[in-house]
Amino acid sequence: MLIAFAHRSRSLRDRLLRAGANPDLSPIEAWSRLRAAEGMRTTVIDLYRLVSEPRGLEPHELPVDERFALARSAMPIVWPGFQTTTGTERIDPVAVVAYDPGWPARFEGWRDRIVRALGPTALRVEHVGSTSVPGLAAKPTIDIQVSVQDIETEELYVPQLEGLGLQLRSRDRLHRYFRPPKSAPRDVHVHVCDSGSDWERDHLLFRDYLREHADARDRYSRVKLDAARLWADDRWGYTDAKSEVVLDILEAAEASRATS
Repeated sequence: MLIAFAHRSRSLRDRLLRAGANPDLSPIEAWSRLRAAEGMRTTVIDLYRLVSEPRGLEPHELPVDERFALARSAMPIVWPGFQTTTGTERIDPVAVVAYDPGWPARFEGWRDRIVRALGPTALRVEHVGSTSVPGLAAKPTIDIQVSVQDIETEELYVPQLEGLGLQLRSRDRLHRYFRPPKSAPRDVHVHVCDSGSDWERDHLLFRDYLREHADARDRYSRVKLDAARLWADDRWGYTDAKSEVVLDILEAAEASRATS
């Protein structure tokens, strides 16, 4: 927590100096240096700020198309190996709503369909994300994590999930991401990861800690609502506006598990 506080208390200029990013670097080069020094606490919003501050703008005041291009340039660093598939683009505003007690049943319906489609390929199918935490405000989209033996064996799950009406939107070294096409409601996201991976573990650890700690859940809910108001037109900005709190909660969850 002390590291997180120190990070928040330093200006972007100070952080860049500590990371050895000189003024002659381009925004993406300076941001990359910062990311290498600070890890996941450096967000795409820092990249936006590198571009917006010289213009006297706040990060969210940059044109949305410019923010999108900046975020896309950062994604291969955030998620090594990141690639998107063609023909799967869609733009949906971010809306966070009060918890819906019907969300678990929606997950169960999708889980049953996924299990039937994938058979033994699906080693584990879990409800993750904010809709999996009772009482937590969330985007009304069910996040489902499917663990497989090897995400590289796409022939064992990509056609099957596409047969359920989903599209493979992106790949990276950690997971595969599916969502409905733009012609359908954005009511579910499916994330396929390797069984036993850090990706699998962290999402389950985060979910379980929020389920057990109302103070962390309520703190996260407030941050989500604030982020949705500021970044309604930018899902990357919305996600990264929550990063500091998400990492703080994950650290607390790790500490709690270590002492239990």
